[in-house]
Amino acid sequence: MDFMKWINSLDELLYEVMSWLLFFPLTLWRSIVHPFAMMDYADDQLALPDDEQYGAALSPPLFLAIALLMAHAVSLALGQVDAIVADRHGLAGLVNDDASALVLRLVVFASFSLFTATRMVRRRGLPIDRNALRAPFYAQCYPTGVFALGIGIGISLARTTMPTTYMGGIGLVVASIVYYVIVETRWFAIKLETGYISAIGAVAITLFEAFTLFLIVGFLFTR
Repeated sequence: MDFMKWINSLDELLYEVMSWLLFFPLTLWRSIVHPFAMMDYADDQLALPDDEQYGAALSPPLFLAIALLMAHAVSLALGQVDAIVADRHGLAGLVNDDASALVLRLVVFASFSLFTATRMVRRRGLPIDRNALRAPFYAQCYPTGVFALGIGIGISLARTTMPTTYMGGIGLVVASIVYYVIVETRWFAIKLETGYISAIGAVAITLFEAFTLFLIVGFLFTR
């Protein structure tokens, strides 16, 4: 009986993992082309029972995690060594393999979603608790995943010695930042029913908070 349960669990796990091959590119494409529809989709799915959620796309946190995994895979394919893994000084000694480096990057990029969600909750005058943060955090994981994938691949390409690839990497990084800023500005403007000046101010604050954390983590793990 235990063996059959294990087989059934393996069947479900294999199907789930293989379905990522289809739903990751679909979710990525929809998040790039229709970011606001995907964020509304994330909100709507949270109202459904757990076993009925995200039937047509990857869940937002999973999408963000796989996006970072894809970016890391590109770096490895280019023969690049993770700077934090290679460093053995200070806190970097705790990150001694690619898996732990990926977890660290997931925490850092997820902070973009968390800070943005927190800013939205504050601007709406709601109490900051787990229930209030869940929906905006999940919604934000879609554009953050696109942002993280573009930044990760762009930096990897920019680290190569070929001028064309280097320029392509820089262009991808710039495009990812522009995409993220535009999406976040419009999201704040739509959800808060406010002007773009106020929305840009909210985005600037959240980016400052997230990049501050990014720099702190970089300093602690690479010094």
